Amino acid sequence: MASNRLISNLSLTGFMGVGKSTLGRFLANSLRYEFVDTDELIERKAGKTITEIFASEGEEHFRKLEHELVNEMANWNRMVISTGGGLVTKNNNLDILKTYSFVACLWASPETIYHRVKRQQHRPLLQTENPVERICQLLEQRARFYKQSDYIVNTDNRPLRVVAQLISKQFHEAVNKGNQQRP
Repeated sequence: MASNRLISNLSLTGFMGVGKSTLGRFLANSLRYEFVDTDELIERKAGKTITEIFASEGEEHFRKLEHELVNEMANWNRMVISTGGGLVTKNNNLDILKTYSFVACLWASPETIYHRVKRQQHRPLLQTENPVERICQLLEQRARFYKQSDYIVNTDNRPLRVVAQLISKQFHEAVNKGNQQRP
C-alpha cells in the first residue's frame, strides 16, 4: 500500500451479487460511517435506472458517470462505498479510489453469483441466453482489476458478520498504518 494515501473511507468492490450493498450497510452501521451505493447514487442523479441508462445512452456513458462520481468521492470522509461491479475496470478509477479509500474486493464463485442474482431483472449485463457463461467471461475480464484491491475476501458460504469482521480488521490496520506514516 502506498504511503501517500490518506484513507478516510472504506470501498467495497467486486462483481454483482457478491454482497457489496448488504455488507456495506452492515459495515457502515458498525463503523458509524455513512453508506452510499454508487449505482443508486448514479440512478438518482440521472433520474433513470441503470438499465435505462444502458439502453438509451450505452455502457460508455454509464462508465463516464461512474468516473465523475469517483472523482467527486475524493472529498468524502467516513463513508462506506459500495461500487458498481465494473467501476474499478475503467478510467483509472481504482487508482483514484485507492488514494482516499481502503478497497476491499468481495469475491464469489460464478454459480453463487448466478444463484444470488438470477431473479433480478435490473442486471443489463446478464440479459443473455447463458448468464452463467456471461458471468464467467466478465469475471475473467475483471479479475486483474479486482486483484489490485487492498484486500480480497471470498463471500461463498461465509456469514455476513464473519466477512465484516475480516474487512474491518484489515481496514483498521490500514488506517492505523497510514496514520503512523504521516508526519
